[in-house]
Amino acid sequence: MVSFKGAQFPQDVILHAVFFYVRYGVSYRDLEEILAERGVVVDHATLNCWVVRYASGLATVAQRRKAATALSWCLDETYVKVRGEWCYLYRAVDRNGQTLDFMLSEHRDEAAALSFLAQTISSNGLPRACAIDKSGANTAGLKGMNAALRKVGSDR
Repeated sequence: MVSFKGAQFPQDVILHAVFFYVRYGVSYRDLEEILAERGVVVDHATLNCWVVRYASGLATVAQRRKAATALSWCLDETYVKVRGEWCYLYRAVDRNGQTLDFMLSEHRDEAAALSFLAQTISSNGLPRACAIDKSGANTAGLKGMNAALRKVGSDR
Protein backbone atom coordinates (compact mmCIF):
# COMPACT_ATOMS: atom_id res chain seq x y z
CA MET A 1 0.00 0.00 0.00
CA VAL A 2 1.18 3.51 -0.73
CA SER A 3 1.99 5.50 2.38
CA PHE A 4 1.35 9.24 2.47
CA LYS A 5 2.92 9.67 5.90
CA GLY A 6 4.67 13.00 6.23
CA ALA A 7 2.98 14.56 3.21
CA GLN A 8 2.08 18.23 3.59
CA PHE A 9 -0.98 17.97 1.34
CA PRO A 10 -4.08 15.77 1.65
CA GLN A 11 -3.91 12.34 0.05
CA ASP A 12 -6.71 13.21 -2.40
CA VAL A 13 -4.80 16.19 -3.79
CA ILE A 14 -1.63 14.15 -4.30
CA LEU A 15 -3.50 11.29 -5.94
CA HIS A 16 -5.36 13.67 -8.25
CA ALA A 17 -2.14 15.42 -9.29
CA VAL A 18 -0.21 12.19 -9.94
CA PHE A 19 -3.14 10.66 -11.83
CA PHE A 20 -3.55 13.77 -13.96
CA TYR A 21 0.17 13.91 -14.80
CA VAL A 22 0.43 10.22 -15.68
CA ARG A 23 -2.88 9.97 -17.54
CA TYR A 24 -2.71 13.12 -19.65
CA GLY A 25 1.04 13.73 -19.91
CA VAL A 26 0.90 17.45 -19.14
CA SER A 27 3.97 19.37 -18.03
CA TYR A 28 4.55 20.08 -14.36
CA ARG A 29 4.04 23.80 -14.95
CA ASP A 30 0.73 23.17 -16.72
CA LEU A 31 -0.36 20.89 -13.89
CA GLU A 32 0.61 23.62 -11.42
CA GLU A 33 -1.76 26.01 -13.25
CA ILE A 34 -4.56 23.42 -13.40
CA LEU A 35 -4.35 22.83 -9.65
CA ALA A 36 -4.16 26.58 -8.98
CA GLU A 37 -7.45 27.00 -10.87
CA ARG A 38 -8.94 24.50 -8.42
CA GLY A 39 -7.58 26.40 -5.40
CA VAL A 40 -4.51 24.25 -4.69
CA VAL A 41 -1.29 26.25 -4.68
CA VAL A 42 1.65 23.88 -5.21
CA ASP A 43 5.00 24.34 -6.92
CA HIS A 44 5.95 22.37 -10.04
CA ALA A 45 9.03 20.97 -8.25
CA THR A 46 6.75 19.51 -5.59
CA LEU A 47 4.63 17.92 -8.30
CA ASN A 48 7.76 16.32 -9.72
CA CYS A 49 8.62 14.90 -6.28
CA TRP A 50 5.10 13.48 -5.94
CA VAL A 51 5.24 11.75 -9.31
CA VAL A 52 8.69 10.28 -8.61
CA ARG A 53 7.68 9.15 -5.12
CA TYR A 54 4.15 7.82 -5.68
CA ALA A 55 3.67 6.84 -9.36
CA SER A 56 5.39 3.45 -9.25
CA GLY A 57 3.68 2.44 -6.01
CA LEU A 58 0.29 3.44 -7.39
CA ALA A 59 0.98 1.46 -10.58
CA THR A 60 1.77 -1.62 -8.49
CA VAL A 61 -1.46 -1.28 -6.51
CA ALA A 62 -3.45 -0.78 -9.73
CA GLN A 63 -1.83 -3.86 -11.29
CA ARG A 64 -2.89 -6.01 -8.32
CA ARG A 65 -6.48 -4.74 -8.54
CA LYS A 66 -6.71 -5.36 -12.27
CA ALA A 67 -9.61 -7.54 -13.42
CA ALA A 68 -8.90 -11.13 -14.40
CA THR A 69 -8.04 -11.66 -18.05
CA ALA A 70 -9.29 -14.27 -20.49
CA LEU A 71 -7.03 -17.26 -21.13
CA SER A 72 -6.96 -16.77 -24.90
CA TRP A 73 -4.67 -14.00 -26.18
CA CYS A 74 -3.88 -12.33 -29.50
CA LEU A 75 -0.30 -11.10 -29.96
CA ASP A 76 0.98 -8.86 -32.72
CA GLU A 77 3.44 -6.15 -33.51
CA THR A 78 3.33 -3.16 -35.78
CA TYR A 79 5.69 -0.43 -36.90
CA VAL A 80 4.75 3.01 -35.52
CA LYS A 81 6.28 6.45 -35.34
CA VAL A 82 6.80 7.74 -31.78
CA ARG A 83 8.19 11.24 -31.28
CA GLY A 84 9.51 11.27 -34.82
CA GLU A 85 11.28 7.89 -34.65
CA TRP A 86 10.08 4.56 -35.99
CA CYS A 87 9.84 1.64 -33.55
CA TYR A 88 7.99 -1.63 -33.10
CA LEU A 89 4.89 -1.73 -30.92
CA TYR A 90 4.30 -5.19 -29.43
CA ARG A 91 0.83 -5.67 -27.94
CA ALA A 92 -1.27 -8.38 -26.35
CA VAL A 93 -5.08 -8.38 -26.23
CA ASP A 94 -7.33 -11.02 -24.65
CA ARG A 95 -10.35 -12.47 -26.44
CA ASN A 96 -12.62 -9.84 -24.85
CA GLY A 97 -10.60 -7.03 -26.41
CA GLN A 98 -8.97 -5.95 -23.14
CA THR A 99 -5.41 -4.74 -23.66
CA LEU A 100 -3.11 -6.84 -21.50
CA ASP A 101 0.22 -5.19 -22.17
CA PHE A 102 2.30 -3.36 -24.75
CA MET A 103 5.97 -2.64 -25.32
CA LEU A 104 7.95 -0.38 -27.65
CA SER A 105 11.15 -1.83 -29.09
CA GLU A 106 13.80 -0.73 -31.54
CA HIS A 107 14.13 -4.29 -32.82
CA ARG A 108 11.80 -6.92 -34.24
CA ASP A 109 13.54 -10.11 -33.23
CA GLU A 110 13.28 -13.12 -30.95
CA ALA A 111 14.85 -11.31 -27.99
CA ALA A 112 12.30 -8.48 -28.16
CA ALA A 113 9.39 -10.93 -28.53
CA LEU A 114 10.65 -13.04 -25.61
CA SER A 115 11.07 -9.96 -23.44
CA PHE A 116 7.52 -8.85 -24.26
CA LEU A 117 6.07 -12.32 -23.56
CA ALA A 118 7.90 -12.56 -20.24
CA GLN A 119 6.63 -9.11 -19.24
CA THR A 120 3.06 -9.93 -20.24
CA ILE A 121 3.02 -13.35 -18.55
CA SER A 122 4.48 -11.94 -15.34
CA SER A 123 1.70 -9.36 -15.09
CA ASN A 124 -1.23 -11.45 -16.41
CA GLY A 125 -0.42 -15.12 -15.80
CA LEU A 126 -0.10 -17.91 -18.35
CA PRO A 127 -2.50 -18.01 -21.30
CA ARG A 128 -4.10 -21.21 -22.51
CA ALA A 129 -3.76 -20.20 -26.18
CA CYS A 130 -2.04 -17.46 -28.16
CA ALA A 131 -3.06 -16.37 -31.65
CA ILE A 132 -0.32 -14.64 -33.66
CA ASP A 133 0.23 -13.40 -37.17
CA LYS A 134 2.92 -14.99 -39.33
CA SER A 135 5.67 -12.89 -37.79
CA GLY A 136 8.95 -14.74 -37.43
CA ALA A 137 9.79 -12.82 -34.26
CA ASN A 138 6.56 -13.78 -32.50
CA THR A 139 6.84 -17.40 -33.65
CA ALA A 140 10.42 -17.64 -32.38
CA GLY A 141 9.46 -15.86 -29.14
CA LEU A 142 6.60 -18.29 -28.47
CA LYS A 143 8.82 -21.30 -29.23
CA GLY A 144 11.45 -19.95 -26.84
CA MET A 145 8.86 -19.27 -24.14
CA ASN A 146 7.35 -22.76 -24.55
CA ALA A 147 10.81 -24.32 -24.24
CA ALA A 148 11.53 -22.31 -21.10
CA LEU A 149 8.16 -23.30 -19.59
CA ARG A 150 8.83 -26.98 -20.35
CA LYS A 151 12.18 -26.73 -18.54
CA VAL A 152 10.52 -25.44 -15.36
CA GLY A 153 7.78 -28.08 -15.58
CA SER A 154 4.76 -26.00 -16.51
CA ASP A 155 1.75 -28.11 -17.52
CA ARG A 156 0.43 -25.62 -20.16
